[in-house]
Amino acid sequence: MIQYKGALVLGTIIGAGVAVLLTPKKGSITRENLKKEDLKVKDQLVDDFNEVKDDLSRASASGKEKLKEDLKGLASKTSFQTEKAITFLEK
Repeated sequence: MIQYKGALVLGTIIGAGVAVLLTPKKGSITRENLKKEDLKVKDQLVDDFNEVKDDLSRASASGKEKLKEDLKGLASKTSFQTEKAITFLEK
């Protein structure tokens, strides 16, 4: 997902730059158009970065919960095996 967003943003930048440069307009108008496109691209990059950051935060939280569950399961299994060993030794 992250790769696709990067490719999309790069394609947008290249396409906008080529379109602006190939359009026959005065230099001041071309510079103004480039500034507008720069702001759009900057806003898109910020949005994409925030989305990726949120995705990573959710994945991290999910991973922590999974690890906690796995550790509880391991502790339970270890406790059960210990009880079996103690019972065996007592016999």
